[in-house]
Amino acid sequence: MARFSVVAFLLLLQLQSLLVVVVLAKKPAPIPAAAQKWLTLSGERPMVIARGGFSGLLPDSCDMGYEIAHMSSLPDMVVFCDVQISKDGLGFCLSDIRLDNSTNIANVFPKGHKTYNINGDDVSGWFAVDFLFDDLYNNVSLIQGILTRTSLFDNSFPLKLVDDATKIKLPNRLWLNVQYDMFYKQHNINVKSFIQDTLSAGAASLGYISSPEIGFLKSLNGAVTKDVKLVFRFLAEDAVEPTTKKTYKAILADLAAIKTFAAGILVPKTYIWPVTPDQYLEPHTSLVADAHKLGLEVYAAGFANDMPGSFNYSYDPTAEYLQFIDNNEFAVDGFLTDFPPTASEAIGCFALNNKTNPRIGKTLVISHNGASGVFPPCTDLAYQQAVDDGADIIDCSVQITKDGIAFCADSADLTGSTTAVGTFMSKSTSVPEIQQKNGIFSFDLTWSEIQSLKPLLVSPTGDQGLPRNPANKNAGKLILFSEFLELAKTKAVSGVMINIKNAAILANKGFDISEIVSSALGNATLDKQSTQQILIQSDDTSVLTKFKNVPTYKRVLTIVETISNVTQQSVDEIKKFADAVVVNRPSTVVLAAYFTKEFTDVVKEFQDANLTVYVTTLTNEFTSIAMDFFSDPILEISTYASPLAFGVDGLITDYPATANAYLRSPCADPDAKDLPYTISPPQPGELLSLAEQGALPPAESPAPSLEPADVVDPPLPPVSHVETTNPGASGPSSPGKNSQSANIASTGLCLLSLIYVFMVLY
Repeated sequence: MARFSVVAFLLLLQLQSLLVVVVLAKKPAPIPAAAQKWLTLSGERPMVIARGGFSGLLPDSCDMGYEIAHMSSLPDMVVFCDVQISKDGLGFCLSDIRLDNSTNIANVFPKGHKTYNINGDDVSGWFAVDFLFDDLYNNVSLIQGILTRTSLFDNSFPLKLVDDATKIKLPNRLWLNVQYDMFYKQHNINVKSFIQDTLSAGAASLGYISSPEIGFLKSLNGAVTKDVKLVFRFLAEDAVEPTTKKTYKAILADLAAIKTFAAGILVPKTYIWPVTPDQYLEPHTSLVADAHKLGLEVYAAGFANDMPGSFNYSYDPTAEYLQFIDNNEFAVDGFLTDFPPTASEAIGCFALNNKTNPRIGKTLVISHNGASGVFPPCTDLAYQQAVDDGADIIDCSVQITKDGIAFCADSADLTGSTTAVGTFMSKSTSVPEIQQKNGIFSFDLTWSEIQSLKPLLVSPTGDQGLPRNPANKNAGKLILFSEFLELAKTKAVSGVMINIKNAAILANKGFDISEIVSSALGNATLDKQSTQQILIQSDDTSVLTKFKNVPTYKRVLTIVETISNVTQQSVDEIKKFADAVVVNRPSTVVLAAYFTKEFTDVVKEFQDANLTVYVTTLTNEFTSIAMDFFSDPILEISTYASPLAFGVDGLITDYPATANAYLRSPCADPDAKDLPYTISPPQPGELLSLAEQGALPPAESPAPSLEPADVVDPPLPPVSHVETTNPGASGPSSPGKNSQSANIASTGLCLLSLIYVFMVLY
């Protein structure tokens, strides 16, 4: 036992520094009764029930998981303990009856493998009934039971006794779940007696006991105190309840019978909001309303930030919670979740809020190719969605076609964002100045050819990433730059960000992209107004120089490289060309093993020099979010927007709706008082410090500093006299005055050549 006691002691000492910022920031207070409009059975806010502590981050049912869950969640969070009982009758918390799923027992006791028939199914593994508790405690340690989650904290924690779990302090309550009473009976272990002994020992915190076995719950009637609620747990609809031999679907049809022995029900979330086989929401059932009419509380299970429930939520776990409590028809009475902080923020920050609340703080929401997490990037639908989702600034990366037409697309290479591969593979070429791999480039296709393509909604990490909404895979159409500007004017967004790329390459192909953009802005009468912001973005200082004489434009330099700091000389150079910078996320947060190791001073260094700072690119997919942000895009957004952390001036995001929702919530206000919950930025490196050094990957070299040589670009080459397929194109698709002049000059040279040949021959 000494080995684990020392480890736990050292880790809990580190935990104090990890959680101090949470303690100082939260100051939880109850919501005034007059403000409550919850549709729960009691009229109180829903409960957050932490399954195994913080099992989404740490091994299930470890001490530190319970501690972090407690300190980072609503103050009345309930701790959920799945009870397993050893051969000598000692109960401990672990979510699976097969100990090998969440401990290292298979390595410690390799001969302990058994197969038992449990409720009609043969189950193989290592089971508590075959071991004395001391043998388990002294030799077995916890590991992460879900392979897609971090293993960094494996083998650091012992099993947690139920007796220890009962020592939590009110208002926190303990919830014991007994999943296999009948199995334990077969091994001469009386779970009912164990529960009674636990209560007799003074477990004042015990508030709930659940089980999927009706016989067990009925046996507890009169055997537990009245302040302990009995909850019937539903399993999969086609599973068979062992007492009645009925399916859970059949039992669901008689809720009144459940009311005779239970105060509530715990159901998989799909019992309430079913989803189709391809993961789209169906209409909600009447389960919550029906149960509430009978006086039954309803708790929903199965919530985890890294296990998306439906494409309807756009990988925003907060949106999923709100679907169950903020729908104007019903609210569940609690959530059983692997990520209790996220359930807490949904309840404490977002539910019952006026969605039209004014925005808080200075941070702008800037679309990235429109709402490109929802619809294919740079399409009419993506831009409309960005506007609907509350983007302040919508963006367009301007590309040029072979016939001189300006349109919006993230890259000149159309292979990733359209169906070009299937149609124009013969036009694949190599342009090393743009990218290492071959591509099908916009300047090699006419606009009519590009119009024949379908847009693609793809994962930013490619085929191996989480898929974005398949129903929208080819939705919408690419739009002209002029159409983008007209949309921005019509919808009266706060501004536009126009990204100019590959100016030198386009100049060699006969196009002055800066002039094309400038002419289009003039044609749209956006060059002489100040109502809407015009942000000209480029990674090329020579491009930005071309716009320095238009005082209403804000010039934005893209820092393409990942950097660790900024020298004063670099800042001085940037200020000659730009008013703002765009930096990537890796330049602000240094990671190790997917945990934050350090927050850099890059944002502060730019802001101290009076440069506006925008950070790119935020997404909702948990695979792109550091573990310290709890697989929660809201926590990452909060960290960038909060003056307590980065305080950036703008967030460039694939999902404007998520950023907009946070910035309209009361939790975005650092000066707000008496909030039930506050969202606190993580302390970089603190969680990482809890891992054993041998578990960490080798340290990587720091990113370089931004030097003056990295800032200033050479002058752009002169625009070549290359004849286009559509010389002299005008109107919304005009290639600009310089290109037209070049085309006229080329035509004149051809005529002179013909005259010369005629004179020589005759």
